[in-house]
Amino acid sequence: MTVYGPTDIGPFRPITPERLRLGEGPRLLPDGAVVLVDILTGRLLRLPTVPGRELAQLARLSDPLGAVAPLPLTGDRAGWLAATGMAFAVLDPTGRVLREFPLPRREGGAQRMNDAACDAAGRMWAGTMAYDATPGSGALHLLDVDGTVTTVLDGLTIPNGPVFSPDGRTMYLADSALGTVEAFTVDPGTARLSGRRPLFEIDRDTGSPDGMTVDAQGCVWSAIWRAGQVRRYAPDGRLLKIVEVPAVQPSSVCLTGRRLVVTTASLGLEDPGPCDGAVLGAPCSVVAPPAAYASAALADAHA
Repeated sequence: MTVYGPTDIGPFRPITPERLRLGEGPRLLPDGAVVLVDILTGRLLRLPTVPGRELAQLARLSDPLGAVAPLPLTGDRAGWLAATGMAFAVLDPTGRVLREFPLPRREGGAQRMNDAACDAAGRMWAGTMAYDATPGSGALHLLDVDGTVTTVLDGLTIPNGPVFSPDGRTMYLADSALGTVEAFTVDPGTARLSGRRPLFEIDRDTGSPDGMTVDAQGCVWSAIWRAGQVRRYAPDGRLLKIVEVPAVQPSSVCLTGRRLVVTTASLGLEDPGPCDGAVLGAPCSVVAPPAAYASAALADAHA
């Protein structure tokens, strides 16, 4: 079944000639630029303003890079708050690490950050997973504005997101290994989570929910890994739209108000197609808020 809204989306075309191993985390910045990461190579990249040009490399870290949020440093110099390796890190505009906030030590084998985002207060929420996706070994962690790191949810496997409703009072979090997306009520003042409830579920034989965004109407857009789709859901979990993507492994989505940007991955594919690993774009007028800034208090912490 394919569900369409008033205006269909497409066709998709590669925005740049490069193909990524594990493209993820596309973020619309307040200035209109779009950045993304290639997780396993530790690269932070910016989309070109002219389609067909190459991605601009803003930073390359020695550890896997799950996601970033813009971070004001001094004056007009903007850096980044990154979820990288097993730590949160303050980066200067060139990608140099200024300070790290390590995660609590965890049991089990090697793990890494996967996806992350800041809320309106400037706190960063980030998921971790085992490299071998050991069931239940993943978690969701919070870096508060005072630099405190806590583990807020345990027993996950492959967390993706989180993303937040426009009013900041609902958080959506995927566990890709289970095929589920859940909603949580968030206290904007304390970041306390409550009211955990299912939003939607994908049959794992057909695909799994991956990276997400929330549009200005509060609807959740999710890349569906292995299904070659992006889906839009109402805040109550009703399926509103299925958009076919010309890549097997779409990994995350970003709405710029002019186009729908979809990152994809070539990782694990024996015979990648022409769009596998590409950053894809399609005309789309749906608006979403830009990525929230990380707290300036965290930027000041490097001094």
